[in-house]
Amino acid sequence: MKKVNTHLFEHSRESRIRSFLLGVVDCVMIACIIVTSLLVRFDLRFRSVEPMFWKSVITYLPIGVISTLIIFIIFKLYSSMWRFASVEEAMHIVLACLAACIVQVLTIFYIMHLPIPRSYPLFFGMQLLIGTAAIRFGYRGFRVLRAYFIHGSDETIRTMIIGAGKGGEVLINEMRNSKYIDHEAVCIIDDDPAKLGTYIHGVRVVGDRTKISQAVNDYNVKEIVFAIPSMKPSERKEILDYCKETCCNVKLIPGIYQMVNEEVSISRLKNVEIEDLLGRDPIRNDNSKVMGYVEDQVVMVTGGGGSIGSELCRQIADYHPKQLIVLDNYENNAYDLQMELIHNHPELDLIVLIVSVQNKRRINNIIKNYRPKVIFHAAAHKHVPLMENSPCDAIRNNVFGTYNVARAASENDVKRMVLISTDKAVRPTNIMGASKRICELVIQYFNGISETEYMAVRFGNVLGSNGSVVPLFRKQIQAGGPVTVTHPDIIRYFMTIPEAVNLVLEAGAYGHGGEIFILDMGEPVKILDLAENMIRLSGYVPNEDIKIIFTGLRPGEKLYEELLISEKNKIATNNNRIFIAQLPPKDPDVLKKLLAELHDIAYSEDVINIRKAVKKLVPEYHYVEAE
Repeated sequence: MKKVNTHLFEHSRESRIRSFLLGVVDCVMIACIIVTSLLVRFDLRFRSVEPMFWKSVITYLPIGVISTLIIFIIFKLYSSMWRFASVEEAMHIVLACLAACIVQVLTIFYIMHLPIPRSYPLFFGMQLLIGTAAIRFGYRGFRVLRAYFIHGSDETIRTMIIGAGKGGEVLINEMRNSKYIDHEAVCIIDDDPAKLGTYIHGVRVVGDRTKISQAVNDYNVKEIVFAIPSMKPSERKEILDYCKETCCNVKLIPGIYQMVNEEVSISRLKNVEIEDLLGRDPIRNDNSKVMGYVEDQVVMVTGGGGSIGSELCRQIADYHPKQLIVLDNYENNAYDLQMELIHNHPELDLIVLIVSVQNKRRINNIIKNYRPKVIFHAAAHKHVPLMENSPCDAIRNNVFGTYNVARAASENDVKRMVLISTDKAVRPTNIMGASKRICELVIQYFNGISETEYMAVRFGNVLGSNGSVVPLFRKQIQAGGPVTVTHPDIIRYFMTIPEAVNLVLEAGAYGHGGEIFILDMGEPVKILDLAENMIRLSGYVPNEDIKIIFTGLRPGEKLYEELLISEKNKIATNNNRIFIAQLPPKDPDVLKKLLAELHDIAYSEDVINIRKAVKKLVPEYHYVEAE
């Protein structure tokens, strides 16, 4: 069942009330005009009007009022939004008044045969046109004047509109006429040379994107509204790069679909998110490929309550699996996801279980009982500094949790298992990254001895995930600072959570077993630049309004992350952003021996030797010896 939007009913109720009141006003106006048209014919001298004319007017009055109201309804004079009235609404008024005059002539002279001066319909039509237009268009002027005297022109937020199209026009109209009068559009930016110097509702197009900074100074702009929802991400990023140099608060129209639904308004504007500055199109998976191995299948997601795991569940639910089994060790996240999926997909056969992947007997029993055909393994401890302080827990959960799931998959005829890996597995400098590299080795090991197809997907940071710097920076900015950056030169690749999940799903379709998939994630982002951009786009000046302080690299943290050790080890796929890393598996006998040694050390809480054991499995792992 779809969620009922009560907001729409509230607007509908308000609209009906406004239309009723407008109809009442029109009734009074029409009645008065029917009378005054006769008086105008006799130069407003009441005694000059012959009694038979008064009798005709009184006889026709109820018919005239009702017929004119019906004509007004036919010409949509009660369904238009008069605060946004334009040329089209003006034409409706003219045509409605002309039709009312024609009906009056036919009724009075040819149907009722009432004695009335021949010039009477002319005076009636002129007054009706003036009165109807005055009531409707006067409504706009009244709102502007009322807002001006209530708020005062000095209190308005001087706003620049980027985009002289439909979105910009609607926003300027609302700023002038709606209750959001605290915004005042003072200038427009548009790249179309033909629009330079033209006006929209009295607001001038002053230049293209290169004039943004100058216009901000010339017009004392405090806020910038980006009103081109259909623009490509790369072009939007270029314009936002100009905006961020102004230190104005920047807001966006959310999406093109709201233009179609006529939902563009100041109240719906959203703040610029860092995703808007990535400057690339979102990654989309091949739906037909995903549908082919997910639809009507039993699918399991471990770590389903986490950032990646929960998005995996949301997108998998869209492909109509036969059953979706969600495993997580944290009941609050699992419960929230369960409620969301039940609400959005009431038809979904959903099983949510609380279990740790370290519990090998329970994991095996679950897979044995539910018989999933596809497993997405997202369960892992991922927070780098915390895992540096708890290395044995990181190994037990990440490495041997993966081992438990992989072995159970092999023993219970699971067709496909996809591991969620990380770019921190490349030349790792922390226990979390090293543990994920061992997980990849475990996956390759089982792929060599099992009928199950095992594969891994390796990607970088995801925006908005638990532990991401973006929500941290946002909270720090809202609190007035300071914003904390670990190092001025630290660099990261970024992608959105839906993009990461799209990659995982498509990789699952490409894989035949043993692959480690990686993503071309575009250009890296300097974290200091990210922090400064977020501060500027929130309307502040970095290190003046909000300080940026450097806290030093955290334990195990690198200045930059890699997706591959060597570009030579990369194979292309049908998706030009997805590649396969050619990483040979470790010798099975050696791997089993080293895993057994690692298992004993991890479960004996031997914190001193755990990193040495990890390095035997991952020779490229670099760590600082404890003193």
